[in-house]
Amino acid sequence: MLKQQMEVAAKSEDYKEAARIRDSLKLFEEEEPVLRLRRLLKEAIADERFEDAAKYRNELKDIAPHSLLKGSSDATTLGIRVQVRSVYIEGRSQPSKNQYFFAYRIRITNNSDRPVQLLRRHWIITDGNGKTENVWGIGVIGEQPVLLPNSSFEYSSACPLSTPSGRMEGDFEMKHIDKVDSRTFNVAIAPFSLSTFDDGTDSF
Repeated sequence: MLKQQMEVAAKSEDYKEAARIRDSLKLFEEEEPVLRLRRLLKEAIADERFEDAAKYRNELKDIAPHSLLKGSSDATTLGIRVQVRSVYIEGRSQPSKNQYFFAYRIRITNNSDRPVQLLRRHWIITDGNGKTENVWGIGVIGEQPVLLPNSSFEYSSACPLSTPSGRMEGDFEMKHIDKVDSRTFNVAIAPFSLSTFDDGTDSF
């Protein structure tokens, strides 16, 4: 939000306000170790100081194991591609009550030459304290979509967390529907972060 305010102030040539917001951002980054370490890591990689980069990466892993994950993921299993993008929904979150709300958008693309149907979903949701929850369900958003070759299906859903960061991963149980008695198979959903620090630039 501060970044957006700074851009607005700069565009309207209110440089004093832009400078004030920039200083607030800097202060926030210095006080927030995850943001500070991510910035230092980025700078170290850009300057090719790989020893320093490895040190910052290890520190990040120790204090925030999910922070190195991106807010998006992409995986293909047997020709079925699953892309995910997550975003923090500030308007529906209440940090004072430890309630953080994240939305995610999923695109499933059938790059194989056989039609498939999505039967079930399985999610593994891990919060910032390492507490893990498994969630199983029939289909997605009340549907069991059929994907013909070279077609896609997209949907959005949401996940509440009690911490400002976490991760999700899982799989979809699918079945080829061009043959009777086809066995089901699992399609991986690669891990992605749920984080209030993500800048929302990840996309597909």
